[in-house]
Amino acid sequence: MSTATHNALVTVALRAPLELAAYPTVEPEAGELLIRVQWTAATPLHLHQADGGLLIEHPAILGSTIVGVVVKVGPHAQDNLDEIQPLVPGDKVFGFCPPLFGKKARAFQEYATVPSWCFGKIPTGISMQEAATFPENFVTIFNTMATDLKLQTPWPKPEDYVPAHVDTPILIWGAASSVGQYAIQILNFYGYKRLIATASSEHHEYLKKLGAAACFDYRNADVVQKLLDHVDVQTAGEPKFPFIIDCICSKKGSLTPISKIAQSGSIVAAMLPVILTHATKDQTPEYSMDVASSVVWAEGVVPRGVRTHYFANNTFFKKHLQREIMPAMVAQKNVLPNRLRIVEGATMLERANNGLNELRKGVSGEKLVWQVSDE
Repeated sequence: MSTATHNALVTVALRAPLELAAYPTVEPEAGELLIRVQWTAATPLHLHQADGGLLIEHPAILGSTIVGVVVKVGPHAQDNLDEIQPLVPGDKVFGFCPPLFGKKARAFQEYATVPSWCFGKIPTGISMQEAATFPENFVTIFNTMATDLKLQTPWPKPEDYVPAHVDTPILIWGAASSVGQYAIQILNFYGYKRLIATASSEHHEYLKKLGAAACFDYRNADVVQKLLDHVDVQTAGEPKFPFIIDCICSKKGSLTPISKIAQSGSIVAAMLPVILTHATKDQTPEYSMDVASSVVWAEGVVPRGVRTHYFANNTFFKKHLQREIMPAMVAQKNVLPNRLRIVEGATMLERANNGLNELRKGVSGEKLVWQVSDE
């Protein structure tokens, strides 16, 4: 381990501002990269961790989305990733790195030592700020499709590919969120035609441009009935919405209405954690990791909590998803970057804390990104 250190941002207590700390800069081993972290995204998970202590122990370095420049490359690993697309010092890269690799691989610090399979080159024409909107939720949707909904994601996609559920209604609740926007785009890329979205009405036109077939405002008191009336069951005994993606996972705001829509045979994939009480400027949040017991489901409904951090259990995804598939789909404009807002601040510490404050206020229809390294 190197004796060199760099600046990192750490949690110190629930709802306390992040603080600056010195952490060792770890030399990359076989199959690893040392990256100068330049940009990251502020996500709801960071708020769950900073304000609710979700799955962390203080002091913790937050952040899974890393956008930066490769500084060093460790010895070649045995997975032959370099046959796909070699990464070398100076490459601008983006990726989602699960927390199981420890503090050395977190985003909220100047340097991160990470597995090379978590990263791909940023395509020409995409800024680092735009790149920061992709990795976490791009990976989340592929993992949700394959692991939770059991929908096929062939790659390369055959030119004549038609999915088995091409005309099956798929409900995406909270579709204006970052993960919701990528859900629409990736499902649309694979040919699913009946993507039904809920979002605030001001986002409907944009979501239809991304590929939504119909949009409903979840704030309307009769939204549940409108959704049920929108779909006719083609085969007796089948649910109106066999596949439901909950991008919000709020007990009151999304799971409760979804529980009135899901019918026997429906699979509900909800983005953990279940939010029992939302974080605000003055309120400590409460969470659950159990989707099944959070609301009352109709008999035969299959509720599943999405666990993106385990996407690499899929060996094909581990080797190809971020090194090859994500850069290719971004370059080909199969997926567009989220509309973004840059969080300002004089230092990395100020920018990170400003990002958390913006999350506490609530964010809709855009991704918050902020610059990590000051240089």
